[in-house]
Formats: sequence, C-alpha cells, structure tokens
Amino acid sequence: MWKRLGALLSAIIMLTAVSQHTQGLSLALDSIATWGKFPRFCVNTCRWGDKFFNSYDSAYVEGTGYKFNLKFKTDTWLDNYVFEMPDNYRMTMVSDFCSSAGFWATYLALSVGYDINVSQYIGGSATSRKRYQFRFNCALLSADFYWITNDVGTKIKSFGQRDDMQRYDLRFTGINTSIFGVDAYYHFNNKKYSRAAAFNYSKIQKRSQGSFYLGLSYWKQDFTFNFQELPEELRQQLPQEWAEFNYIYHNSSYNYSARLGYGYNWVFHRHWLLGISESPILGIKKGTLNGEQPRISVSLYNRAQLSLIWNNRKWFAGIIGHVENGLFFNKKSSLYSGVYSIEASVGYRFNLW
Repeated sequence: MWKRLGALLSAIIMLTAVSQHTQGLSLALDSIATWGKFPRFCVNTCRWGDKFFNSYDSAYVEGTGYKFNLKFKTDTWLDNYVFEMPDNYRMTMVSDFCSSAGFWATYLALSVGYDINVSQYIGGSATSRKRYQFRFNCALLSADFYWITNDVGTKIKSFGQRDDMQRYDLRFTGINTSIFGVDAYYHFNNKKYSRAAAFNYSKIQKRSQGSFYLGLSYWKQDFTFNFQELPEELRQQLPQEWAEFNYIYHNSSYNYSARLGYGYNWVFHRHWLLGISESPILGIKKGTLNGEQPRISVSLYNRAQLSLIWNNRKWFAGIIGHVENGLFFNKKSSLYSGVYSIEASVGYRFNLW
C-alpha cells in the first residue's frame, strides 16, 4: 500500500513539474519554428504542403478557424444480399441493423474515439458487426480505407421464382463476409469544391459548387454462405452445382478498378449545406467461385453519399447517408450485395493554441 502511495505521489510531483515547465511552451507553428533549423524546416514544409494540397478559392470555401473538435456520433448500418439463380429463382437476405455511438476528439486530420454497440438495447443486432473506416481529404484529392465484416447472421426475407416469391423471416447464421478496400481520387474543380465540407465537417462551403473526380479503387472481397442449415424444402431449390459443394457458396476476388464520380455541394441557406456524391466503379476482377480455377471478369461496383450539414462556426451537426452496391456474377448465378449506413453527429470546435 505504501509503495503504491509513494509511486502515486511521485507521479503527481513529476506531472506538476512538467506542467510548470511547459506553461510557456506553445505548439503554434511560429513558436515551433524558433526551436532550431530542423523544426523550422519541418514547419516550412508543412506550410508549403498545406498551400499546395489544401488551397481553396476563399469566395467558395473557407477553413473552420479551429484545430480541435469534439463530437458525439451515432452510426447505424445494415447489409443485404440478393442471389439470382437458374430457372428464375431468387433469394434475398437482409441483416439486422447494427448501431454504435460514442465520442470522438479530433486535432487537424487525426481523430480518436470510442464507440459502444447500442443495437442490443434498441432492438437491433445483439452482436456488433465490424466496420472500420478511415478517410483523408484535402483540396486536391481524397482517400478512403474501409473494412466491413459480417459473421453474426442475417435473415432470409424472400425465396422462390420471380412470379411466385414466398415471404420469410428466417434467421440464417451460415454467413461469413468481408470486404477490405482502398480508394484514392483527384478532384478536378478543387479550388471551389470541398468534399471535406460535405462529409468531414473540416471545411465550410460558402457558395454552391460541384466537381468531377477520377481515381483508382482496390478491394478484396470474400463471401461464404453455408446453406446446409436451410430447411430441406428450400435447400432442394438451390442450384445443383451448389449441392456438389455441400450447399456452400464461396466467392473470393481481387478487384482493380477506375473510379469516376461527381460531387455537388448545394449551399441552400446560411449555415446549411446539402452534399451529394455518386461514383460508379468499373474495372477487372480476378476471382474464384467454390474453388474453381481463378478467372478474370468485369468488376462492377457503385458508391453514393448524401449529407445534410449545419455549421455555426464553433458548433456543427450533420446527417450522412452512404450506399454501396456490388455485383458478382457468372454464367449460372449472380450475387448482388449492398451496405447501407447513416451517420448522425453533433460537435463543437475549439482551439487550445
């Protein structure tokens, strides 16, 4: 006990000494530049990079004027899968919605936070599916990194031939899906249009403007569906080639695509912004279905976003919707997959130095 108390007192004394020593220390760039040649070089490089990559026409876009923000964020999403099979058979699946909520602190482009799964308290999924995202935005370009998995189950909502679809609410747990991807794209009208204003709260769009963007996309997709748990009357209606693999459907592919899109920010009232972004993605994929020889085929994907943002200098709030759809097909069957999410945030901006 005395050892712990002594250690605690030592830590308090050290923290006090450090705080007294740093009272005159400033992390402002001008102050850092006075520390020496190398810090001054770093500051000058930082300022050059900010001017080159993040320069806007001030009549259309401006900064928030604050380096820090603290926000409360909720995120809700679900995924669906549609199988098109021989003889006009179709099967649709929809997952329970999954919701998380938490607080996030941001300094410039760095954010840290913690979310908790609240679905189990409001009727959604009791187990949180994993969904990680990282976004980088500047005037010239944007980059997105994402990873989405589902191994906790979904529900079969309909099954049958197109002209005789039967409705179900059948729990299906034989699912294990994952998508990992990276996007990077260049904004052509980068002086007057800010994607960050519509989807990241880090800029303010003053006048309506839009821009085409062009870039590259890569993603790894791995989907496994084990249909052995289905009732016999449903399992017998599945394609015969699936039966040869014990009613397991597994596709895995690597996708390399070009991404062409358009974004538009509509400043329809003071403090208010409506942002929209639509981006079809077309390329090639190298993949395999149920262990067959890998083949190269066309890769089709689409991403769309819609946002409603309110800014009042220090305070901000917004709702952002995101939809992404993909298609995996061969001569006998196809799989259409989608992820649908909506994010709501409210936050406060401030400066410490």
